Amino acid sequence: MRPVHVAVMAVLVTAAGAWATAQSETSPSPESHVSLPAPRLDGSVSVEAAIAARRTVREFADAPVPIEAVSQLLWAAQGITDPARGRRAAPSAGALYPLELFVLSGAVAGLAPGVYRYQPAGHRLSLVRSGDVRPELATGAGCQPWLGRAPVVLVIAARVPRTTAKYGERGVRYVHMEVGHAAENVALQALALGLASGVAGSFTDEGLRRVVGGEEGVTPLYVVAVGRRK
Repeated sequence: MRPVHVAVMAVLVTAAGAWATAQSETSPSPESHVSLPAPRLDGSVSVEAAIAARRTVREFADAPVPIEAVSQLLWAAQGITDPARGRRAAPSAGALYPLELFVLSGAVAGLAPGVYRYQPAGHRLSLVRSGDVRPELATGAGCQPWLGRAPVVLVIAARVPRTTAKYGERGVRYVHMEVGHAAENVALQALALGLASGVAGSFTDEGLRRVVGGEEGVTPLYVVAVGRRK
């Protein structure tokens, strides 16, 4: 292994340890609204190191992910970074922000199993469904079995008409671009936290919509699973 890779992996192991210990494996009862820990604005892993080390991972260790990490991942995807103007972490055509983020919590220390919707304003979660729906995700939604073993899964969906109302059919392309921006932010942020991620686009829209409890008009577009690397 080249020296630069050894150095990168050493930093990542240190980052993982910082997030790991002192977290209870017992999840609390679901709450209708969950205020997330404030996101950190600095870290010990550079953007360059994260890009160099990022790989798709589909097998995760049997270990919980702390709620602090989930908070950071959501902030990286759609968190508000300019409160005065409401601007978010990922670019959006016309600053229309059509994306909706759902968190499928299965093994998150500090967060009960369930489906939650991320609310960028206030940086908090709202409960959509109680209980661990990962098995339903892996089978009923036509997804891949490995998704059912990930400690936490993010489903990125969109209200496409929010963008097409301004840009017409070309707005569909803009929404798809935006999903890519958000997903890559999540992948790099996960790496910087000492975690691993894998993505999936193989599912039926209606099946995945049922899993996350999304209403009509919310189209699921991408799935990002996150956990500790085996």
